[in-house]
Amino acid sequence: MQNGNRYDLSQLTDLEGVALCEELRKKLIASVSQTGGHLASNLGVVELTVALHRVYDTSKDRLVFDVGHQCYVHKILTGREAEMDTLRSFGGLSGFPKPKESVHDAFIAGHASNSVSVAVGMARARTLLHEDYNVIALIGDGALTGGLAYEGLSDAGSSGENLLVILNDNGMSITKNVGGISKLLARHHLRPHYLALKRGYRNMMMKTSVGTSVYNVSSKIKKEVKGTLLPSSFFEDMGFTYIGPVNGHDLSELTRILKWAKSVSGPVLLHVRTVKGKGYPPAERNPDQFHGVTPFDVATGEPLRQSGSDFSAVFGEVLCQLAEQDERICAVTAAMQSGTGLSAFAKRFPQRFFDVGIAEGHAVTMCAGMASQGLIPVFAVYSTFLQRSFDMMIHDMAIEGLHIVLCVDRAGLVGEDGETHQGIFDLSLLSTVPGMTVFVPSSFAELRVMLRQAVLEVPGPVAVRYPKGGELVFHDDASGEPVTVLEEGGDVTLVSYGIMIGEVLKASELLREAGFAPEVIKVNRVVPLDSAKILASAAKTGCVLICEEETEPNSVGQFVASELTAGEMECKVKLLNTGSGFVTHGSVPELRAMLGIDAAHIAAAAREAMGRG
Repeated sequence: MQNGNRYDLSQLTDLEGVALCEELRKKLIASVSQTGGHLASNLGVVELTVALHRVYDTSKDRLVFDVGHQCYVHKILTGREAEMDTLRSFGGLSGFPKPKESVHDAFIAGHASNSVSVAVGMARARTLLHEDYNVIALIGDGALTGGLAYEGLSDAGSSGENLLVILNDNGMSITKNVGGISKLLARHHLRPHYLALKRGYRNMMMKTSVGTSVYNVSSKIKKEVKGTLLPSSFFEDMGFTYIGPVNGHDLSELTRILKWAKSVSGPVLLHVRTVKGKGYPPAERNPDQFHGVTPFDVATGEPLRQSGSDFSAVFGEVLCQLAEQDERICAVTAAMQSGTGLSAFAKRFPQRFFDVGIAEGHAVTMCAGMASQGLIPVFAVYSTFLQRSFDMMIHDMAIEGLHIVLCVDRAGLVGEDGETHQGIFDLSLLSTVPGMTVFVPSSFAELRVMLRQAVLEVPGPVAVRYPKGGELVFHDDASGEPVTVLEEGGDVTLVSYGIMIGEVLKASELLREAGFAPEVIKVNRVVPLDSAKILASAAKTGCVLICEEETEPNSVGQFVASELTAGEMECKVKLLNTGSGFVTHGSVPELRAMLGIDAAHIAAAAREAMGRG
């Protein structure tokens, strides 16, 4: 059944296919229970993925995933089964589609709502280059809460290109879907046999002039009635041939309909209904908890390692306290209620909690509207998802200087999710927004203080950025000043902020053990940056290292370096950061070591800069 690096499923019988699906589910559960990763979403698309591989050849046909956390079955079927135990580990398989990893991965997919736009581009390239392959976009209903999906659908429907959009409808993104689109999809009901009957009726009536006239009149009446009664016209009015909904766990029916859809000219939308977590009771009962998991016990579904408190939980706790004191405070999330620590807020203040779906740009602009009318909106968002709202931060928030609080979760390295999720670009973006203030707490205690300042004291746009997970070695509150000296010394100046201060303090300890006297400076507010203490320390030591878990362009390090240059200060400056590119997947300690920003590398770089390597 295996053909080169791919399982050839084209000759698979339905019974063999059902058995294969059962085997794949067992492999998924066993594998993810050891490596961690996205389980519920993959369990939900087992039959759909097998059906796709029965009908299409992904070595030439282009299968574009929308948020590729549902690609594990695809990876197994395309020659990567033996490597699944390396999933999301340093040097191992990526948890998302990755064209550099396999020819079967058509496009990288870590953020939602882009698949249809990508597919239209591929279909147009196929037409212009006179090539022959199929293009399929697999998009979840959760991704339809993002505006880019509709831009793509609108263009795809009018393009005339042969492409298939599969709408995987499980009623979930990470948590239960919100908004009008989820209600619309629940009412869709148009089947392939209806379309076949429609085609036959048209062909028969068009054979004579009388029949043609009757067909035109009946078609017009039917269109008016259908537009009133059937919501499927939403997609058909865009130009799609709509099919569905189809049982996403009936392998035989899925295969038959995919073959039929493959023969239809023009854009086709296939609506498939699936169950997130299908086949594993704990995941079916709690699909949101099994969306992304750490290693767990297969028998019970319980995690093998209990996690302690983290920055997200502390943020949620403090925001609830602030909301008790001030009724103007509202919380906003983009489909990340539990991930950003807002579940308790949603229960306690349901009238002041707003989940807008996967629509970060809309979230910022909605917050601008709220702020303009006297509310205090707090938008909790992952660092890499904030990237989508850059224009709105400039145009809708900053020009009027509106008081919106951006709580930037997962700032810095996040680890196993890799390039698409490393939070290393937000500071570079935020620092260019006029009037912006950015706080960078290093501990839970500092987050409590800085969040209160951001919400109740600082005017205009303000951001508080904090990492995934918990504290490191620093647990104190040194937030009284924008910049503070944690340790005094005269040999070298070590500057950092946020969670990275832990690595710098460990590096300082290594240097002191070797007989050096480093000065450690912690920045609490990176925008605007008060560099006076850093410059004074640099004048004293003559050697400065700025250590950041952030990309180098537009970084704190570059700003300090330019200040030193402008002041014509004779000083050695070394910037330690994530560089100017992307960072692969792996554990955070492994990635810090690879990038040279862990304690050992910082200490070694300091000795080299001092000329005592």
